[in-house]
Amino acid sequence: MQGFVDIVQGFLDLGATVILPVAIFLLGLLFGQKPGKAFRSGLTIGVAFVGIFLVVDLLVHNLGPAAQGMVDRLGVELNVIDVGWPASSSIAWASVVAAFIIPLGLVVNVIMLLTRTTKTMNVDIWNFWHYTFMAAMVYAVSGSIIQGLIGAVIFQVVCLKVADWTAPMVSKFFDLPGVSIATGSTISYAPGIFLVQLLNKVPIVKNWNADPDTIQKRFGIFGESIFIGLFLGAAIGVLAGYSVGEVIEIGMAMAAVMVLMPRMVKILMEGLMPVSESAREWLSKRFGDREIYIGLDAAVALGHPAVISTALILVPITVVLAVILPGNSLLPFGDLATIPFVVAFIVGAARGNIVHSVIVGTLMIALSLYMATDVAPVFTEMAVNADFDMPEGSAKISSIDQGGNLVNWMIFKVFSLFN
Repeated sequence: MQGFVDIVQGFLDLGATVILPVAIFLLGLLFGQKPGKAFRSGLTIGVAFVGIFLVVDLLVHNLGPAAQGMVDRLGVELNVIDVGWPASSSIAWASVVAAFIIPLGLVVNVIMLLTRTTKTMNVDIWNFWHYTFMAAMVYAVSGSIIQGLIGAVIFQVVCLKVADWTAPMVSKFFDLPGVSIATGSTISYAPGIFLVQLLNKVPIVKNWNADPDTIQKRFGIFGESIFIGLFLGAAIGVLAGYSVGEVIEIGMAMAAVMVLMPRMVKILMEGLMPVSESAREWLSKRFGDREIYIGLDAAVALGHPAVISTALILVPITVVLAVILPGNSLLPFGDLATIPFVVAFIVGAARGNIVHSVIVGTLMIALSLYMATDVAPVFTEMAVNADFDMPEGSAKISSIDQGGNLVNWMIFKVFSLFN
């Protein structure tokens, strides 16, 4: 069993830039594409994701130190450390249930496609770690592999159903036709869509609007996304107590994120569209006229400037929330750079309205801080069992991404009641 786990882990360690091209190539062949065309689609998508994750790394490597600077300036002392999604995923894959998740996840997806209970063909295998984490949490409280796998399947089904529900928005607002997003961390914030709809009915508040197009019309050239990135990045640098040179540096980095991310997503769609069309033709011949979505990493939604703008504003807000919320013990750090991923659906539902997105994002992040605090004991236990190197001086660990994941938390609580 351990040998199989090592093989699976070795494959996953290759990352989305290898896994997704392979999956797209195989799908292209399955749907009748010629090998050369299928290979080109897979290669193009691989190149796009290399570019996307280079831009994400630029975001992470600049926001991480800035967040630490803000925390240091505020003198925050909280006893649960947010270790971020990389640590969370490694803890998940170290669980005894990990070896079952990928084959089980693929089987569940195929069954749901055949029974028409989902329209999403999720090729984002790399993000199956969210299902694995769910299984590992349930296993930690139950000691039952079967219960752990049931928890993972429930989590996956919820993700696929939410992906189906939000796919029209992903197509219309993010200009990603035929794409759905089933990433576990993004799915967790889908309830924020209802909060956005509620804000749109509140007098006065419903008229508060600041989307990229409106900002550009009002401020001209200085309202373009490149200048918004520069301004927000510099503002974060100032809040972090950076020197003038460092403020300019982080401002330039965020301006680059704003410009480069949409271009990487365009390359992604260039590779995806031929496969998407082949899938529709193949399915219509065998199952009649049927809509199918290809499930991709939430990174594809980061191409819209309103997503990055909202996330940059929410970074200092998250740090302040951690300080002022009574009962919170989580010190946000590792997952601050994942905020763009978790707020994507909120921004889409708000149609790019940054004001509404920030309001709803603030409420959802506050909820995440409490949930992450609540599951910190079992999160820490899982880390210890996985021989995870705990951060120096930390008594407990958790994360905003998966520890503060609403779907994950609800399923975990249900299983906890019976164990």
